[in-house]
Amino acid sequence: MKFEKHVLKNGLRVILAPVENIETVTVLFLIGTGSKYETKKINGVSHFLEHLAFKGTKKRPNPKDITAEIDAIGGQINAFTGEEYTGYYVKSNYQNLLLALDVVSDIAIHSLLPEKEIEKERGVILEEINMYEDLPMEKVTNLWNEIVHGDQPAGRTILGEKKVIKSISRKEILDYRNSQYKAKSSLVVVAGNFSQAKNIMAELEKLFGQLGSGQAKNKLPVKNGQQKPELLLGFKETDQTHLLVGFRGVGLRPEEEKDRFALAVLGGLLGGYMSSRFFQEIREKRGWAYYIHSFVDFDTDCGSIGAQAGIMNDKTPEVVKIILNEFKKIKDGKFSKKEVETAKSNFIGSSALALEGSSATASFLGKQELLENKILTPEQMFDKIKAVGVNDIKRVAKKYFVNRGLNLALIGPHQDKKAFEKILKI
Repeated sequence: MKFEKHVLKNGLRVILAPVENIETVTVLFLIGTGSKYETKKINGVSHFLEHLAFKGTKKRPNPKDITAEIDAIGGQINAFTGEEYTGYYVKSNYQNLLLALDVVSDIAIHSLLPEKEIEKERGVILEEINMYEDLPMEKVTNLWNEIVHGDQPAGRTILGEKKVIKSISRKEILDYRNSQYKAKSSLVVVAGNFSQAKNIMAELEKLFGQLGSGQAKNKLPVKNGQQKPELLLGFKETDQTHLLVGFRGVGLRPEEEKDRFALAVLGGLLGGYMSSRFFQEIREKRGWAYYIHSFVDFDTDCGSIGAQAGIMNDKTPEVVKIILNEFKKIKDGKFSKKEVETAKSNFIGSSALALEGSSATASFLGKQELLENKILTPEQMFDKIKAVGVNDIKRVAKKYFVNRGLNLALIGPHQDKKAFEKILKI
């Protein structure tokens, strides 16, 4: 994977990643702000602002003006909000690169935030919240963040609470944008076939050089005061119980890198593919779940590793026991070198497949640069995965699979909290 780094006059970082022999190009603009940068009073503002970017600019005053141009060339335009970043992108045929650059810069930097559109979009976002409330498979991840992080930005939802969405003002949204949408905390990635583009840096300077050059406000550091296993039950009359169970992990700090790659391999070994332990024990041997998999998350200053599943209601306590027993087996060293090698090979192979295409390349490079201020190529990353050994897996399992970092969040027709408290230990 080839790429170049540049910096515009206002401090905005630029990554150019040529990908030969493809027909597409992706323009991705990333801003280093998200729900973790919000106060409780304006929780959800990052996501609200992302929605409003499509509601009109000076150059394209009507919402349809924005999407129609990309529709006309068969391209893709969208945006997303996370806990630590917000992104806007266009993917198109390489011949339409200049239009893609213009549209992305326009919606991200020059959105007018019209009052009438804010009022309409409140309803859209409230319905989005309602949609996720009716999807326990998605809703349970909010419970997980709540139980792991509590009453701090990391423990709140990206969409925000309904009462905030109903009351947040245009001034609060505008103030947040003016505070956080700054060049030095943002970057733009151009990935794909742009070999025919001339003076691309001059075009980027013209379009993205208009972004303010001040300093954005930093997020609050994530606090961790957990001393014992924690549990959160979300009662709902569902036909299936959805749960996340696991442990606190590590973040993206440089000193945590060795543990991070070991945990990535360990996550695969436990539940990253169909022959992994969770899938075999719960679905294949017992038939108690349709989906079950591991998750390994790394944010800038926190992380987690665990299992997520949708299971038979009456088998929930037993499934939790089985999952915890698999964690304990690993902690006790009951795994083979072959399992570790399979997990490493799977990580490398699946990552290579996932990196096909211009949009995947843009995301891979952009998020690393934004969150870590450095970029590992896939080859460099794979070398670090290959270096993970059996002793590394033993070390991180003993370090992180501990009761003081154990958490369980679930949604289903369960009200007996004590029944789960009795088994929530390793």
